[in-house]
Amino acid sequence: MCGIFGVAGHREAANLTYLGLHALQHRGQQASGMVLWDEGHIREVVKRGLVVDVFDDKALQYLNGSPSGAAGGLTIGHVRYPKREKHALQNAQPLCVSYARGPLGVAMDGAFVNYEEVRCQLEEKGAVFQSETDAEVVMHLVAHAKAPAVEASLIEALGHLRGGYAMVLLAEGKLIATRDIYGIRPLVLGKRDGIWVVSSETTGLDLIEADFVREIEPGEICVLQGGHLESHFPFAKAKRACCAFEHIYFARLDSEVFGCSVHEARKRMGAALSRVHPVSADVVIPVPDSGVAAAIGYAQAARIPYEQGLIRSHYVGRTFIEPQQSIRNFGVKLKLSAVRSVLNAKRVVVVDDSIIRGTTSKKIVSLLRSAGVGEIHMRIASPPTEWPCCYGIDTPSRAELISASHSLEEVCTHIGADTLAFLSPTGFKEAMQPANGFCDACVSGRYPTQLP
Repeated sequence: MCGIFGVAGHREAANLTYLGLHALQHRGQQASGMVLWDEGHIREVVKRGLVVDVFDDKALQYLNGSPSGAAGGLTIGHVRYPKREKHALQNAQPLCVSYARGPLGVAMDGAFVNYEEVRCQLEEKGAVFQSETDAEVVMHLVAHAKAPAVEASLIEALGHLRGGYAMVLLAEGKLIATRDIYGIRPLVLGKRDGIWVVSSETTGLDLIEADFVREIEPGEICVLQGGHLESHFPFAKAKRACCAFEHIYFARLDSEVFGCSVHEARKRMGAALSRVHPVSADVVIPVPDSGVAAAIGYAQAARIPYEQGLIRSHYVGRTFIEPQQSIRNFGVKLKLSAVRSVLNAKRVVVVDDSIIRGTTSKKIVSLLRSAGVGEIHMRIASPPTEWPCCYGIDTPSRAELISASHSLEEVCTHIGADTLAFLSPTGFKEAMQPANGFCDACVSGRYPTQLP
């Protein structure tokens, strides 16, 4: 879960990429970066922090001060959500190197399941790594490739790797965008002023007033220069397996991901949950923000009033890091506060997107109890998460996933709710419309790729 954005040669490339990354901020908050290619030179700004903090006036002036002036350059940008690697600046993206054929920049969302194996092979050949990111493996493989052009080198490199990814590269005056053969991670194409734009989600296109054209297809490699697009499909087709958690949690409500409206899909999840797991209650409330649309769907289907019983502070990030134990204990209260007038002495249905470890749900229930709630009925708009993700989402090991080792009743007791129910796998697939073509490995344990 990272966000990537790219512009293939617009006069306002840096400014548009800044805006696009701002629209994708929900996909990663630990670091932000942008690389601009102009006349064979690369300018880069990569720092820890939010987009608005990293790209201040000085940074944007530096990126906009390209020698070609009005002609503009090519840009790629990244907002980072860490996976296996540490929270360190050297792991921030885009990554940039200079190799035999010139500068190369790479930004990636996803993960390779054979990362460790391929990295060890490269290190045995003398490769020196500066980061712990999957993207750096790609850079080494591209540099070692024998092919004459960067797109052919990328095809050779990806032939050694397995996993789920969306990726953008800058090299040889080209912007190259690609997805894994299963389509696990999202990536879309748009156009503004006749110039190609790529984004993890359509919301990135919307903010810069670019027209959505289509998804980049699974296994497709797009070579973009201005308004020109060259498309390659070098790999054998595979069964489509788009990440289910994009619609459950990650993607923004106003996006269309994998050809499906996130808002409408979550509403359908909530409605399906209401039909299968009804309960007598006075009010339905969401856990904001990812539970909002599902709670609306639940309330409408159940004919129970919908209220905002929990208010989220937008000054606390999606992945809040508490520096000390004394502060860590207040983590949920820093992020969420209860509206007592809505909740006091009420029978409340609380709709959330998922339960991972159970820690957050337990704290939310405790917060609601302290606000005087009479009954708490937790309803989760996804099936139980019982298996870890191998494709770029930082889910914990199976031993840490509470639903993998505890019964429904045990999880309910642990979080302190009066009742607990999850959306069934069948209900989830029906809500997606279309029902097939999704990776639900975190629910089913059926992974689309071979695992080491």
